[in-house]
Amino acid sequence: MTEVPDWLDRLATQAQRIRVPRYLRPPDGAGRAAAVLMLFGEGPLGPDVLLIQRSTRGRRHAGQPAFPGGGVDPDDGGPVAAALREAEEETGVDPSGVHVLCTMPELYLNHSDNRVTPVIAWWREPSAVHAASPHEVDSVERVPVAELVDPGNRIMLRHPSGMAGPAFQVRGMLVWGFTAMVLDTVLREGGLERPWDPTRVEDLPQHVIDLASRG
Repeated sequence: MTEVPDWLDRLATQAQRIRVPRYLRPPDGAGRAAAVLMLFGEGPLGPDVLLIQRSTRGRRHAGQPAFPGGGVDPDDGGPVAAALREAEEETGVDPSGVHVLCTMPELYLNHSDNRVTPVIAWWREPSAVHAASPHEVDSVERVPVAELVDPGNRIMLRHPSGMAGPAFQVRGMLVWGFTAMVLDTVLREGGLERPWDPTRVEDLPQHVIDLASRG
């Protein structure tokens, strides 16, 4: 068992205080409640965070790296329980070894009509993880924070609409969209970000666009 490190305490404190941009604020009464688990741990290469690669066979977010998570079911009682349940179903993580630190402000995703609550947690007793739900998840990765903040792994990614957002190239994955936006915000607000070049802009690859267009 390991204690929550100081850097994660600071990160969690700042994450609760972020100002949600207007375009991510949930409209009154709109959207389905959902939650994702941002699970930080201490791995062989230092602090890391758990990410999944969604199945290319799925209809929604096909092939995209993401945090474990999904919709809040009535029996969950709220976003924390939903995030832990989904993480267990998707990766096999043992919730009893997870210490939840906080929830971030709710974020609204217009394209999927979801109101998503990111749940930040510390993996005090790591358990083995794998693609526990093969029809939803292709692979599971513990991605070192050092790789996420490496300036060489950071780019701005341009969507065909012309909009551009932060992205990470790590572990053979292109982390973009909602997941990259949350990671970018949390790492910056938590004081972990290293200076990088936001003028390094690349177009979203066509195969990623094709997968994303499914739903």
